Amino acid sequence: MKSAKVREKFLEYFRGKDHEIAPSAPLVIKDDPTLMFTNAGMNQFKDLFLGNAAIKHPRVADTQKCLRVSGKHNDLEEVGIDTYHHTLFEMLGNWSFGNYFKKEAIKWAWELLTGVYKISPDRLYVTVFEGSKEDNIAFDQESADTWKKYINPSRIINGNKKDNFWEMGDTGPCGPCSEVHVDLRDEREREKVDGKTLVNTGNPEVIEIWNLVFMEFNRKANGVLEKLPARHVDTGMGFERLCMALQDKKSTYDTDVFQPIIRKIEDLCGLRYKPEDRNKQAEITNIGIRVIADHIRAISFAIADGQLPSNTGAGYVIRRILRRAVRYGYQSLGIKEPFLHRLVPVLANQMGEFFPEIEKEKLFVQKVVKEEETSFFHTLEQGLKKIDAVCISVSNSKTNKVVDGKVVFELYDTYGFPVDLTSLIARQYGLSIEEDGFNEEMTKQKSRSKDDAKVDTADWITPHTQRGGLGAATLSPLGRGGEGSAFVGYDSLEAISKIVKYRKVKTKGKELYQIILNQTPFYAESGGQVGDTGILESGSEKIIITDTKKENNLIVHFSETLPKNLSVEFKASVDSRKRLLTMNNHTATHLLHAALRHVLGKQVEQKGSLVNEEHLRFDFSHFSKVTEGELAKIEARVNEKIRENIKSDIQEMPIEQAKKLGAMALFGEKYGDTVRVVTFPADRQSGGDKNYSIELCGGTHVPATGQIGYFKITSESAVAAGIRRIEAVTAIKAEELINDQTGTLNQLKDLLKQPKDLIKNIQELQMQNTALSKQVASLLNEKAKFLQTELISKIQKQNGINFIAEKIELNSSEAIKNLSFELKNKIENLFLVLGASVNSKPILTVMLSDNLVKDKKLHAGNIVKELAKEINGGGGGQPFYATAGGSNPEGLNKAIESAKKFVV
Repeated sequence: MKSAKVREKFLEYFRGKDHEIAPSAPLVIKDDPTLMFTNAGMNQFKDLFLGNAAIKHPRVADTQKCLRVSGKHNDLEEVGIDTYHHTLFEMLGNWSFGNYFKKEAIKWAWELLTGVYKISPDRLYVTVFEGSKEDNIAFDQESADTWKKYINPSRIINGNKKDNFWEMGDTGPCGPCSEVHVDLRDEREREKVDGKTLVNTGNPEVIEIWNLVFMEFNRKANGVLEKLPARHVDTGMGFERLCMALQDKKSTYDTDVFQPIIRKIEDLCGLRYKPEDRNKQAEITNIGIRVIADHIRAISFAIADGQLPSNTGAGYVIRRILRRAVRYGYQSLGIKEPFLHRLVPVLANQMGEFFPEIEKEKLFVQKVVKEEETSFFHTLEQGLKKIDAVCISVSNSKTNKVVDGKVVFELYDTYGFPVDLTSLIARQYGLSIEEDGFNEEMTKQKSRSKDDAKVDTADWITPHTQRGGLGAATLSPLGRGGEGSAFVGYDSLEAISKIVKYRKVKTKGKELYQIILNQTPFYAESGGQVGDTGILESGSEKIIITDTKKENNLIVHFSETLPKNLSVEFKASVDSRKRLLTMNNHTATHLLHAALRHVLGKQVEQKGSLVNEEHLRFDFSHFSKVTEGELAKIEARVNEKIRENIKSDIQEMPIEQAKKLGAMALFGEKYGDTVRVVTFPADRQSGGDKNYSIELCGGTHVPATGQIGYFKITSESAVAAGIRRIEAVTAIKAEELINDQTGTLNQLKDLLKQPKDLIKNIQELQMQNTALSKQVASLLNEKAKFLQTELISKIQKQNGINFIAEKIELNSSEAIKNLSFELKNKIENLFLVLGASVNSKPILTVMLSDNLVKDKKLHAGNIVKELAKEINGGGGGQPFYATAGGSNPEGLNKAIESAKKFVV
């Protein structure tokens, strides 16, 4: 059965069981600080499990793109090594929110697997939870009894807490689960060993394909379990593994899910994927191809869903995956140029029908991937030079023949070099690497990452309704509706509110409180707009709100303190100045977006934004630098719309209606059935489009564009391949910028004695400066020639080496460098050390003839580091040429004297 048919059959089956078919959510998580990426099918339904959102459909099914590379579900280092782990995978799932439970879930799972997909029952095993004394939970008798109706009891296995009790995280909804495993071995192997003994042992041919989770508990921060008000079902079946079973393959990579990509990789590298071949070279090739075939899917879908590679957070994870793929192509397949981007069209052709975002963003993804590859290949080249330099240095040592573990870690962390590649290169120099030291540095880094990411979150506490202090509180039962905040901040910046619940959060040693109000005027950070700040006020007590964020559909207010009395009413007041300035900037981004499309073309799409009270930042798709002339037109267009004082038209409507109106969606966002549409109509007298700007947006906006005052672009730059960024200011900040620039201009005029033509005057000064610089350079060259003759006359013969070590008077680093190279070209067996004071700072230069580096194992970088100690400095460089700077000019003479010890 083809993979497309497998997916179709699953959704068709559950549609027939009255399940609503939900679309796959984006891979990138926006409003959940506990997750970077969607790593399970249930993520998009987390609000329903937590009771933070109303249940519209009690039965739901979907296929969800999932990414597991970091945190609890860290599969990255296993991917490609084995034949069934993946970074990106599809999770087929069906859910019940307080509707059906174990009996129906088990019955339908069995019916689908054996009746629809026709998997032989004698190849299936199931597990049930054996219970836990620690948590005082009994054996899952109901699941066991239900399974006995469909499968031989001998194929039912009791599973422990590790394998058969599913938890969302350290806290939250959880419950026992029942796994379905399939035995894919051939008949001969099955006769030798009972498959039952191989379940959950890591055997690649006896694998879990479906997990049925029965959520009925809530894990509190103190580890105690409590019953949920309603019981839920959350199932997840690995799409790729199911295809492997249905297509009678031994590996997911052998299915039609991966084969088109693998064939393209074979074309690019000229090697063949032969999983049946077990010799060492074939295994290296096979692993490399599997890594690349897997990783291109994760990279492409993440970028298509809005996550660009970067050096922090989720972007760093994507960059790591991409670089791992490039590394395997380089090291295992011998591909020495960018190649990953050429796989994107194959992936789009294969999966674009069901996941249209990958087809829509295909060209954009290709450009981003190609630029990342090109950059990393340059980094690899630098890394190779670094390895060579390190190995030459260690080789020169008479005693130590081991590359330091810290250096090996730097090569891994900075240049992306795996340990085995560094070890291979070291062996070519007759060296080994310090693996223990490397492992120690890796452990330290992981520890730092865990400490940075660690957040201690207490349970939510609900205050009593009667009067009382902090002690008058009870733990909040999870799953009951009505605990979220009603947002009233579109219409008012103040509200009378009560605290619904609160909790203590500790991160990086800092203690904060998170507060939920029954209604709030505070806007929670989302859609690029920062969260509001302000105060909660009751009587003489004021609690400062330092930030507002969304978490699982809750509006969370952050504060460093709690009120003394939690049960009274508070006046919640937003910082009005900050909000108004932020609104100016948010509306300006909409006007800017429309102006960009007007000036640059309709292909321009928003790719991200940041809106706060200081400035706005807008990222958009465009494959060339925006010219000064285009920027001027864009800025003029936005200011024209500001002067027109266009009134905003903001409405809520069904998403399908909004799409028909042409409303533009924010890149990478997930929208509900009802959306908020922000429109700025066109000037009717000027004709043109019916609406100047119409976008889906939950942010806050000005009532009319005239409030913005003025819009000024401050910069235009590249963010990534095909992504440009414009930064700008409005209103008061624009006024401040113009006043500052005008003040600078007036100061410049005063300095130049109020010239009639300021530009011409500056150009004349530049020409004079250029002429004087040439004269200085000429004088320095003449002086260098004189020094060259003088230095040659001072050569000392030391063991067949022409040794020069002198302090010179030459106030130019570039001139000293040129002098050193000229001497190297004229003098054989040269060992040159020069000291000088350049702009009152001491510098040292070491130049060696190539034969001294090769035959005498000398290294200029190491020598200059040693000499630099005398001037309280440091430096380095290549084996034949290196420089150092310092802070103690008085040490130059001693450094010069010390140089002789290297040739004696």
